[in-house]
Amino acid sequence: MSVGHYENFPVGSLLLPRRMRRAVHVIYHFARHADDIADEGDAEPAQRLAALQALRDELARIEAGTAPQLPLMQDLARVIAAYQLPLAPFYDLLSAFTQDVTKTRYQDFAELVDYCRRSANPVGRLMLALYGERDPRSLAMSDGICTALQLINFWQDVAVDWHKGRVYIPQDDLAKFRVSEDQIARGDAGGVWPMLMDKEVKRALAMLEAGSPLALKLKGRLGWELRLIVLGGERILKKIHDVRGDVFTQRPVLTSRDWLAIIWKALTARSGKNKRRRA
Repeated sequence: MSVGHYENFPVGSLLLPRRMRRAVHVIYHFARHADDIADEGDAEPAQRLAALQALRDELARIEAGTAPQLPLMQDLARVIAAYQLPLAPFYDLLSAFTQDVTKTRYQDFAELVDYCRRSANPVGRLMLALYGERDPRSLAMSDGICTALQLINFWQDVAVDWHKGRVYIPQDDLAKFRVSEDQIARGDAGGVWPMLMDKEVKRALAMLEAGSPLALKLKGRLGWELRLIVLGGERILKKIHDVRGDVFTQRPVLTSRDWLAIIWKALTARSGKNKRRRA
């Protein structure tokens, strides 16, 4: 359960309604392509920024009702028209990916959450739009889940991100707990590192729990998909907690055994809700 490269994005999942799968694939490929422009390969920052601006120009063509030039964006234009999708989430994604090129540190948690608002939340909002769910409360809960999933990915990948030159743990938290970036570089989970990670884990868990009612509110396959995602996120956080934040020795991931437990819990969560309704 990771947000990196949109692994939390239910691409091609059999749980998704068949009518939505093509649209989800197209949106995923847009997000993946833009993310790779910002992160992958050996391009210079100026080249990355120019390529992202080209995608932004393509979105502007779609917004103006003219045909985009890239095949990927032509596919996206058809999906946007068919489902009457808002364009703001696509612009937000490009804004976040552009920021990835130029920003490698976050001063405080609010600054990090603002990044998540643009890098993760648009995915959930687009999924709800495809499903025809536009209720403001549902959107807010979706934002909570998506931000939490992005944070979980950051906490999983402290070591991975360090090697990319990035630190997502807020700088003021590092200062408060007197954890230096040298300690991250050494992969040292000693000292007060567990206390720092415990704080970050609790923040992500609070957001995930705040949004989790949406997983039971949504009906059909999308509801099942979201329940699995939320439970997977909770389980990753528990794994980080259980190793006292030592994500350097081994990156916490979900195993087949974890997924069996998650599926069982998802089934019993729905069953428990139905029993309460009958009562």
